[in-house]
Amino acid sequence: MSRLSQELLTVLIIYKHMITLLPVLISGFGGGATRGLIGYLKHQYSYKNVGFDLRYFTVMMFLSGVVGVLVAIAIDQSMISFEGIDYVSPAIAFIIGYAGGDFLDGIYKILLKKVK
Repeated sequence: MSRLSQELLTVLIIYKHMITLLPVLISGFGGGATRGLIGYLKHQYSYKNVGFDLRYFTVMMFLSGVVGVLVAIAIDQSMISFEGIDYVSPAIAFIIGYAGGDFLDGIYKILLKKVK
């Protein structure tokens, strides 16, 4: 096998992994971002006269999405089989991302109580 064909094969393998992993990444981010949005809205409606802080909102949405992606990747790469399913579908990645965002929210609340 020539060097060029080896490099082409490597590129095709990487491309295949990217194509199969991309929906999982997007769904994991979406789940985490959804949890971030729900947490923010819950906070907005729990207290009176709460102003909208765009920077805080954007950062928390992004962090929740990143946590969602990282947790979805960790579960996907762990090779754990549950109920005969040994892969992470986009729907499962969304749920995992949401749970990861919920975990981040719980940690934030614990740390906030310790600071006060």
